[in-house]
Amino acid sequence: MSKTPGLTNARKLSVRVKKTKNRTPASRAWLERQLNDPYVAAAQAQGYRSRAAFKLIELDEKFHLLKKGARIVDLGAAPGGWTQVAVQRGAKSVLGLDLLPIDPIHGAVLLQGDFNDPEMPARLIEALGGKADIVLSDMAPNTTGHTATDHLRIVGLAELALDFALTVLNEGGSFVAKLFQGGSEGTMLTLLKRHFVNVRHAKPPASRKGSSELYVVAMGFRGGSDEAKV
Repeated sequence: MSKTPGLTNARKLSVRVKKTKNRTPASRAWLERQLNDPYVAAAQAQGYRSRAAFKLIELDEKFHLLKKGARIVDLGAAPGGWTQVAVQRGAKSVLGLDLLPIDPIHGAVLLQGDFNDPEMPARLIEALGGKADIVLSDMAPNTTGHTATDHLRIVGLAELALDFALTVLNEGGSFVAKLFQGGSEGTMLTLLKRHFVNVRHAKPPASRKGSSELYVVAMGFRGGSDEAKV
């Protein structure tokens, strides 16, 4: 992937956090990581709500997903970093959805709700002014600390996001979702290949080196043809 715009200007930090009685070793390690993370510094400098914005920027630089004039749905959008990127890259309409409230983002429609609500697909299509060209999902379940369990939970969540995407996508559209590496992602890739012409996976540079996360990128939705059905 090409170098992420803006990172070259981020400060090179080397910050140590002092030990205190009120700070656990885990919280101290997390704070040090945040303070020394160039993506965190770049997000703050460029006005993004989270460092995760750069993951979508890097995926877009590689796969050219965010076309000007596109209709985009961002599932699990809070706090809004991916939605900000989608708006900035020229989407016609962007809809962010999350169980949590999201502060307003100019150029986007933000809804608080559950994408599993049976009425949600119709609501989103109406709000977008038509079916979506891209469905994005950076969602992840709360982790348990048990790797195998966490892996299965995020694959299950990604499969639900895919089911949703199949109901709201235009033919030729794209789907992006986060997974954790662990073996079962192969099943997800096989499922995606039934519905999309081109299926890839990638770990953008903004994903932390120690993280097992990767993203599946499916392009060229086949639509509702018999061949595309499971």
